[in-house]
Amino acid sequence: MPPRPTEELKTPTSTSRRTVRLSEFLKDLGPGLITGAADDDPSGISTYSVAGASYGYATLWTALLSFPLMAAIQLMCARLGMVTGRGLASVIRKRYSRWVLWLACALVIVANVFNIGADLGGMADAMQMISGVRAYFWTPFFAALILGLLFWTSYRTMARIFKWLTMVLFAYVVAAFMSHPNWSDVFRQTFIPHVEWSRGYLSVLVGILGTTISPYLFFWQAAQEVEEDRDHGKTTVAQRQGATNKELRVTKRDVITGMLLSNLVMYFLILTTGATLNAHGQKNIETAKQAAEALRPLAGQGAYWLFTLGIIGTGMLAVPVLAGSCAYAIAEGGKWKDASLNLQPRLAAKFYAVIAVSILVGLAFDFAGINAVKMLFWSAILNGLLAPPLVIMIVLLTSDHKVMGNRVNSPGMNVLGWTCAVVMSTAAIALVGFSR
Repeated sequence: MPPRPTEELKTPTSTSRRTVRLSEFLKDLGPGLITGAADDDPSGISTYSVAGASYGYATLWTALLSFPLMAAIQLMCARLGMVTGRGLASVIRKRYSRWVLWLACALVIVANVFNIGADLGGMADAMQMISGVRAYFWTPFFAALILGLLFWTSYRTMARIFKWLTMVLFAYVVAAFMSHPNWSDVFRQTFIPHVEWSRGYLSVLVGILGTTISPYLFFWQAAQEVEEDRDHGKTTVAQRQGATNKELRVTKRDVITGMLLSNLVMYFLILTTGATLNAHGQKNIETAKQAAEALRPLAGQGAYWLFTLGIIGTGMLAVPVLAGSCAYAIAEGGKWKDASLNLQPRLAAKFYAVIAVSILVGLAFDFAGINAVKMLFWSAILNGLLAPPLVIMIVLLTSDHKVMGNRVNSPGMNVLGWTCAVVMSTAAIALVGFSR
């Protein structure tokens, strides 16, 4: 008779259980993680660099403010897509008049196309710094590479690529520790808010809010929840409608993880530039490229390389999201049936045409002599001015029983949603007031 197995062999160890749980957690990460990572695009990097260089650690507290607000709004968008089986523009079309729909879509598309050009310009400048080859040659290269990924890979493959690309964001966390900040000042400024009633400070504040709580992410998040269902064979709206408690819990973890990653990167970018550029009197930084160049003598070659490579990696994440959200907004608003990244381009020609045109128009900005990189910061401010009405619309939609059934927002979610709308609106109104 063979020896009886010991209890140790039959019972999984605590280490193996933790490994399984971690594996399941990572497997469940998807749209929320990608959305959060795409939030830290070259525009965001420029905005946070300007904040850190101009005001040191004085804006670190905004990370604590923006995290619960952006997590709540993105979770509302995710739940909206899961419960209704539709993207944000499609829900707006069904619930409100057409002028509301197309005004919302137009505002997002204009901001997105400009952002695409700015991000491509930022990536090209970063490659010029690394390779010595002029940025003029890199902008079409990156545009072609991104279009190739979007046109000739499946959604499943692209999602896997995007999930791995999020790792590049940790470069900014490493760079922060290499900059040797004054940690006592860091903790004090993190937990004690500092506000200056000046045009410059309010511009930075609106820019931070605009690049962390961006309108294009609202459309992308809801659309990606729909794409996840399509990827699992739910091809009709009726099949996609509704969500189980387990599905909602998984989505909540995914969204919160993505938003936490986004805010951590924002925090450490401000910290890095505050500890180096601001501390050494270099306060007039306009672009991420300038920030990277200025970092080299102050924080060392390692921090410079991490900062520069991060610009390229985040651009590879953000440009597809920007172009994709344009396509989803127009397709959902126009009731196009064949509009999905799960479909091959020949089966969704109009949808992919919008993606291509969005990227090519953004590329044209660079070749037209418009220095889009210098406008990265101002595009974040534009998003900050456009976001409040969309936030209000999202809170209203996800609180509406006719839209969400019994899956409407909890009271706590509504408080966070309306707080987000009030904070962003107040900052935007104050900036407009100081600009007169």
